[in-house]
Amino acid sequence: MLEPSILLASALNGLTTGAVYALIALGLTLIYGVLHIINFAHGAALMVALYGVYYLHQRLGLDPYVSLPIMVPAMFAAGYALQRLVIGRASHGKEENVLLVTLGIAIVLENLALFLFKSDTQTIDTPYTFSTMNILGATISVPKVVAFAGALVVAGLLLLLVGRTDLGRAIRAIAKERQGARLVGIDVDHVFAMSFGIGLACLGAAACFLLPAYYVNPQVGNGFVLIAFTIVVLGGMGSFLGALLGGLIIGLVESIGGLWLGESLGQIGIFLIFIAVLLFRPQGLFGARA
Repeated sequence: MLEPSILLASALNGLTTGAVYALIALGLTLIYGVLHIINFAHGAALMVALYGVYYLHQRLGLDPYVSLPIMVPAMFAAGYALQRLVIGRASHGKEENVLLVTLGIAIVLENLALFLFKSDTQTIDTPYTFSTMNILGATISVPKVVAFAGALVVAGLLLLLVGRTDLGRAIRAIAKERQGARLVGIDVDHVFAMSFGIGLACLGAAACFLLPAYYVNPQVGNGFVLIAFTIVVLGGMGSFLGALLGGLIIGLVESIGGLWLGESLGQIGIFLIFIAVLLFRPQGLFGARA
């Protein structure tokens, strides 16, 4: 039987990791909620953001957290341009085409990264990379605590944007009735691009929170996007609250599962949850029945 202190430390570590998972999943949820498609390029976009943070540190000496005001707008601009200039035009208004276009973008980005950066895994060193702090008697990595707090702040700002602003009202209107929103004068194509941009901006923030304690290589996004898909399904497709709570749940399951089964098998619990949700509650924890 494991000591309570070990379980507490594992749970706290799981929550800190889960908050970053939630931030990645929130971007995916926003894109799904408005465009009604799964963005297969989400993991590749996270990889690009991680390389951006890495090179800002290597070339300019910028701390990953200081890179936030650069990476978030840069990823937003990239997402806006990608949707407006590539995805929107190539899809010709068909949702099935969007899936193929985003899959193609993911393949291009990953192979371009392999060509430019090879398959080497890169990390960065900061003065606080291996720093720890004591929380309720458990020793937690400082970068993980910062990532937890930062991810919750960004998630809160996103929820406020969707719930309290004109853009948020337009996003919710299009998510519910696209043609009706167009008839009342909402620029649907602009809102599509804004939603895609905000989704990728979340990845820019997540990359800044991840890299002090994580690594980057051309395939790094694949593992994250699988977990993000699971979180979106668990929380309910298009539910922001579901994505936030689902991320925390998945982080806990992964951490405690790794404690019992070992790090290499710790993610089994995540995919068991995924299968169980599909079987018994396909609409997710906070999703509405079709």
